[in-house]
Amino acid sequence: MGGPLKLGAQAIAVAGVGLLATLLVWKLTHQTPPPKVGGPAPAFSLQRLSGDGDLSLRSFRGKTVVLNFFASWCGPCKREAPVLERLWLQDRAQGLVVLGVDSNDARSDAQHFVKAHDLTYPVVFDQDGRLASNRYAVANLPATYILNTDGRVVGRSEERR
Repeated sequence: MGGPLKLGAQAIAVAGVGLLATLLVWKLTHQTPPPKVGGPAPAFSLQRLSGDGDLSLRSFRGKTVVLNFFASWCGPCKREAPVLERLWLQDRAQGLVVLGVDSNDARSDAQHFVKAHDLTYPVVFDQDGRLASNRYAVANLPATYILNTDGRVVGRSEERR
């Protein structure tokens, strides 16, 4: 390769690296913070995992909501699922809702997870994980938010790695 052509290729490569570095810095400095305790939970409407219509978080106003982000491939999620199911069965008559959000998963894997753990609480499907990562800033699964009857966050937990 000749002198001017080689210099041009190097300039393009340097520009590409510079662009990638700029994007990385932007992403690191512009991440969505998780909802704050005391603040409103980000609203959403997602398709039910079963495929029969959408379910909105707003439809649970007036009830306490345990909002659990999980995936079929997540080990801690497998251990947590039976605990959440027991909570749902024990306290739903008092107005408690457990709402599962299967995140960044294949629908068939998520459906198998729900069936394997005999989950009866409502589960919605966040296939690409956008709700979890962009609106709730979930970095690790499982992640759980507790919402009061007004839709405000009163507690949060996330698996530490």
